[in-house]
Amino acid sequence: MLVIGLTGGIATGKSTVAAYFEQLGAFRIDTDELARLVVEPGRPAVAEIARRFGREVIDEKGALKRQKLADVVFKDEKKRKELESIVHPRIREMVMLKLEEARKLGYSIVLIEVPLLFETDFHKFVDYIVVVATTSEIQVARLKERNALTTEEAWLRINAQMPLAEKIKRAHFVIDNSGSLVETKRQVEEIWQILKREYENDCQK
Repeated sequence: MLVIGLTGGIATGKSTVAAYFEQLGAFRIDTDELARLVVEPGRPAVAEIARRFGREVIDEKGALKRQKLADVVFKDEKKRKELESIVHPRIREMVMLKLEEARKLGYSIVLIEVPLLFETDFHKFVDYIVVVATTSEIQVARLKERNALTTEEAWLRINAQMPLAEKIKRAHFVIDNSGSLVETKRQVEEIWQILKREYENDCQK
């Protein structure tokens, strides 16, 4: 089974690309989705976040006040890393369970969508890395529209991650998502064909 790590900068269009791979036949693991499960009301991670960041980041129903917590951690790298130390190990455990599920179902290619692939050392667990890239202007515009952020807030989120240029250097494949969806899909299909050939070659060894 080939395991592909999909990453990129924030708001570069990773989910769009991951959906295309899924349509082509990949078993998709979305770590953002798993991250939401990890901090559902009643989960151990929520109690730990409340202990470290204060009850003010949890509402009366026990749910995480995401925006309030984001306002704290994106302005303070130490606090952001503290939050990551709570959430990331739990996400990794869930990813391993998903990988086992993919094996049992007989999938040949698994795609793990991990925004912080390199920052969390997840790149050590994958066979190939695909980076989704776009311009910083597009990232800022998407963040302002999608998350109702100011330009300053958008840049805080972009700068909190490893520079996109560094991720591109470490990628096996790069998808330029600055153009049309048709062009993006064409790039995905080209990479998919290469990955299928790699899987078939591995099976013949």
